[in-house]
Amino acid sequence: MKLRQDCEEIVRRAIAAVQPDAAVRRALEGRSFPAGRLVLVAAGKAAWSMARAAHDCVGERLDGGIVITKHGHAQGPIGSLLIREAGHPVPDHDTFSATEEALALTSGLTEADTVLFLLSGGGSALFEAPLVPPAELQDITRQLLSCGADIVEMNTIRKRLSAVKGGRFARHCAPAKVFSIVLSDIIGDPLDMIASGPAYPDSSTCDDARAIAAKYGLHLSPAAARCLEEETPKALDNVDTVITGSVRELCAAAAGACRELGYEPVVLTDSLDCEAREAGAFLAAIARSHQDTGRSLAFLAGGETVVHLTGTGLGGRNQELALSAAAGIAGLADTAVFSVGSDGTDGPTDAAGGFVTGQTRDALAGQGVRIFDVLKDNDAYHALEACGGLLRTGATGTNVNDVAVLLIRR
Repeated sequence: MKLRQDCEEIVRRAIAAVQPDAAVRRALEGRSFPAGRLVLVAAGKAAWSMARAAHDCVGERLDGGIVITKHGHAQGPIGSLLIREAGHPVPDHDTFSATEEALALTSGLTEADTVLFLLSGGGSALFEAPLVPPAELQDITRQLLSCGADIVEMNTIRKRLSAVKGGRFARHCAPAKVFSIVLSDIIGDPLDMIASGPAYPDSSTCDDARAIAAKYGLHLSPAAARCLEEETPKALDNVDTVITGSVRELCAAAAGACRELGYEPVVLTDSLDCEAREAGAFLAAIARSHQDTGRSLAFLAGGETVVHLTGTGLGGRNQELALSAAAGIAGLADTAVFSVGSDGTDGPTDAAGGFVTGQTRDALAGQGVRIFDVLKDNDAYHALEACGGLLRTGATGTNVNDVAVLLIRR
């Protein structure tokens, strides 16, 4: 099927364009470090790829280090670096033990020493030393994931429950310098919010945290509530940060791939921030309004949607976006919508996202599956699996957010 082939080619090219290897090499090119120790700490979904590139550049200078990434995302050893896999989106025991190892590696450093800190999206869950009991931190994380809080709101809370977030890791490393290379997965690239900003001054306040907790009715113990009253570092003088990679590059690469495949691309936004179902319905509305156009068109939207959990099914925001669009494009010829996470995983599933066409709704109906019921139960994964609509890329080694694409082929 041509639309499916085009989808897979667009996804392949877009993800290839935002691999962190070249960006890390650029950031390290020509950079010299003091004569003291150089310790590497990499955390996030792209940590392994970033660490491999850094090791290629400065491996002979390293005095040890650790790589902390999501389960299934490490791709083998990197010199003498410790390789650890941990839980995401909810931190687990592996998260806590790996972070303790990172803190031990960076303890007792001097002014002559440097921490090479490689940070990517997912670090909020993968790099964590909780100030509340781990079980409570996990519960609060689940509350935030299920209530529809956006990533900035989530991280504002998580910073105050952590000994490493909100600039506290950089403060721990002092007086050593921290050279931080950051791969952005948040709209607008706010350095204090990417992975909850372990090595960047925090712009959020205790008032912000209290307001978010009240907005979503979070259940907090007295100890957790007290943590929200502890202010995070507002200034750090031992950090130098370079940001590289973003959803803008992902959208631009996807648009370029669309053009090469014969579509006229239109990037609607690289700041998508709404309910996944709303985004899917919006793309479907655009599809309906452009059916009489005699040209092949591609409409792209990058960013990060959210999902309100109302059921107990399995899925992710990209799968839910695609399935929502399926209802709106039902019956349209040569029309498809797909949405994919650049890291290769979408929610707690083995899929990167979902792909639907104008025939998806009827194909599911023929199996007794109603899209409305599926979305109500947040079970997009099983519905898409039933109609061949799951997109699987495997772990990609990068993480710069999501891109959704509407294709109309003429």
